[in-house]
Amino acid sequence: MGLFRYSRGLIDKVMGARKRSSIMKKGELIDPMQKFTTIGEYHVGEADGTPGGHNYVLTVYKDEKGTLHQALSPESTQKLAPEYVRKFNDELGRYRAFKSKKTGRRYLVEDYLDDFVKNVEGHVRKGENSVNIGVITDTHFKDKDSIDFYGWNGLTHVREFSYLDQTGILNLKVHLGDWIDGSDAGLVSESELIKLRDSFKSDDVPYMMIKGNHDENDKFDEHHDLRASFPENEFESIMWPTMYKQARIQYVSKQHGVSFFDLDNVRVISVNTSDVPYVLNNKEQKKYDEKITLAIREDQIEEIIEILSHSSGKQIIFMSHANPINHKGSNALKYNGRSLHELLVAFNQRERGRMHSGSDVPPEFRLSNYFDFTKIKDARIVAYFCGHRHREDQYRINGIQYILFNCSALMGKNHSLTTKYNKNWDRKIDFDNEFAGYVVNVDLKKHRIQVFGYGAASTRRMFFI
Repeated sequence: MGLFRYSRGLIDKVMGARKRSSIMKKGELIDPMQKFTTIGEYHVGEADGTPGGHNYVLTVYKDEKGTLHQALSPESTQKLAPEYVRKFNDELGRYRAFKSKKTGRRYLVEDYLDDFVKNVEGHVRKGENSVNIGVITDTHFKDKDSIDFYGWNGLTHVREFSYLDQTGILNLKVHLGDWIDGSDAGLVSESELIKLRDSFKSDDVPYMMIKGNHDENDKFDEHHDLRASFPENEFESIMWPTMYKQARIQYVSKQHGVSFFDLDNVRVISVNTSDVPYVLNNKEQKKYDEKITLAIREDQIEEIIEILSHSSGKQIIFMSHANPINHKGSNALKYNGRSLHELLVAFNQRERGRMHSGSDVPPEFRLSNYFDFTKIKDARIVAYFCGHRHREDQYRINGIQYILFNCSALMGKNHSLTTKYNKNWDRKIDFDNEFAGYVVNVDLKKHRIQVFGYGAASTRRMFFI
C-alpha cells in the first residue's frame, strides 16, 4: 500500500475522509487507489491495481481551483515525471480513470482489450482466407468534458481502439463515420478531425476512413443559422489524403471516398453515403443539410461499377456509414439507397443493364450508369457493414447480409437522443460499457462471419456466408 510521506494539514485529512466515504460502494472501492484523497505522496504497487502491477509513486495534489489530482510516476525514475494522471470529479463523487500522458489511453482499458483479443483469438482460424477487420463507428467527438454523453470521450475511444493495432489481431481497420458530432464551431470541428485522424491512422494496419452524416458540421449550422461553417470538401481534405496514400488501399479516384482492400480472396469496398453536392444559397448557407440528406451520386456509382467489374474470384464486403436499405428492403437513404442494393444484387446475378432514377429525383442525384457483370466469375457480395443507427441489428435481403454496429459514443441512459438499445446498456463513464468496438472475422473456408464486440456490444454474433 505504501507510506504516507507528508500532509498539508488537518483540513486536507478531514476533506479526504469525506471524499473517501463518498466513493464507497457497498463497502468496496471502485478501484483501490480511489481511497487516496489526502494530499501527499504514497508508494503503491500491484495490490493497488497499478499499471502492469509495477511499483509507482502516487502523488495527490490540488490545482489552483482546489480540484484533487492523482499522478503515477515510476519508482525507478529520478525525475518522478508522471506517466498516468487523473482528477477528482465532484459530479461522479470519485476520481476518473487514469490516462497515459503519452497515449491518452486508460491502462485499465488496455488490460480489458488484451482480454478481448485473447477471446477473439480463441474463436478464429488463422491462415488463408481468414481476415480480421476492426470496426468502430459513431464516436461523435465534441468539445465538452461530458461524463454521460458525447464529448472528449469520443477521442479517447478512437485512441483506445487504435491500441488493437499493437496486438497483431487486425488485417484492416475501419471507422464507419460520424467521427465528430458536428455541433462545434467550424475551426474547432476541423481541429477535432485532425486529432481523430492522427489517432486513427496507423503504420502497422491498413485503414479506411468513411464519412458520416455529422462530419460536414451541419449540426452547428442548423443551431446557429449562420453561413456554412465548413468550406467545400473540408472533411475530405483532412481525412482522405492519408487514407489514399497507403500502399494497401486501392481506388479508382480519390474524389468520392470509394476505396477497396484485398486480402486473399476477400475484398472490402468502402462507400460514402454522405455524397451530397455543396450548394450555397444567397446567404452562403447550404442547400442540402447532410445530416438528413443521405445519398449516393452517379460518379460514385460509376466507381463502384468499375471496381465490381474487376472482382472475379472475390468474396466482397461493402461498408458505409448508413445502411442503404431497411429491413423491408425499402430505401433507407434520401436518394439512391435502394438503387445501390439493386446494383449489388445485379452483380450477384451476373446481369447487365442501366440504372435509372425517377422523375421526382433532383437532377444532382439522378443516375444513368451502365453495368455489365456477365463475365464475372467466382465472385459474390456477401455482406454490408454500417453504423449510423446507434444500435446493433442485422437482416438478410436477396442473399446479402446487412450487419449494423453500435455507436462507440457514450450515450447516457437519461438523454433524449439515446436509443433504446443503449438505454438498456445503461452506459456510464469509465465503466466497460462506456465505449463500443468490434473485430469481425471473415472466414471463407468455414463460410461464416463472426462479429466480436467489446464494451456496449454483443460478445459474439455469427452469420453464415
